[in-house]
Amino acid sequence: MKTGFIGLGQMGAGMASRLHQAGYDLTVFNRSAERMQPLVAMGVKGAKSIAEACDADVVFTMLANDVALEEVVLSPSGMLAHLKPGAIHVSCSTVSVALSARLAQTHAEKQQGYIAAPVFGRPDAAAAGKLFMVAAGKHELIAKIQPLLDVFGQRTFIMSDAPEKANLVKLSGNFLIATVIESLGEAMALVEKGGVDRHQYLELLTSSLFNIPLYKNYGGMIADRQFEPAGFAAPLGQKDMRLVLAAAEELQVPLPFASILRDRFLELMAHGGDKLDWSAVGSLAAKDAALLP
Repeated sequence: MKTGFIGLGQMGAGMASRLHQAGYDLTVFNRSAERMQPLVAMGVKGAKSIAEACDADVVFTMLANDVALEEVVLSPSGMLAHLKPGAIHVSCSTVSVALSARLAQTHAEKQQGYIAAPVFGRPDAAAAGKLFMVAAGKHELIAKIQPLLDVFGQRTFIMSDAPEKANLVKLSGNFLIATVIESLGEAMALVEKGGVDRHQYLELLTSSLFNIPLYKNYGGMIADRQFEPAGFAAPLGQKDMRLVLAAAEELQVPLPFASILRDRFLELMAHGGDKLDWSAVGSLAAKDAALLP
């Protein structure tokens, strides 16, 4: 099965390398050509255009936002114009519910397959094949690409035959993660200002009621105040809060915490935090409590 991969950021590069290691015939493309070089050095074919990367049975995209995905798919030189009938586009990007529904329709009009398969996991999990895949689309298409999804992740959760439902689930999950980050930061600020060591406090939490990787990993970053290099940059967190609020508005579901989190990310970015990991939003409570300058 010939595969293509478009978008070689921290997540995409790790995922593409997994396909290569698994022995798939792979062609990659990235707008910034230097991002392709590590994979090309491993023997992967580097494309000079989107069209070249689309000469495949299945093409994955992992892009930062709606604008980037629209450009790659819908521009005159994009995927829609170059994927052959019957080929499958698998979008792993965290994008809006509305865009995912639109792509499903436009691909169908061209007799192309479309699956939304956003992921849960950070870059190290992508490189190790330990992601959790959230897939939605026609079941026969998902079954066809399941071996590829297995290369990326430890488990695939199939949510619906409507691709946009996977994006709704992904956004809801990122909303939950952001609430954990913010609440951890607030709780740590409270106990630290009361004279309790924040690392000891985190050890208590993660050795008892909250003994899960989410609290351990993000709690450790907040306790250490170590937010660089960014595995998932703060502007992406703000983008996801904006998208989950848009989905909630469409469905008439109030999400008051999401509104707060959107503003917290904007506050972080306004004070120069746009290059930091999104977990840095958990440091704002310490600043508010005068524990940090």
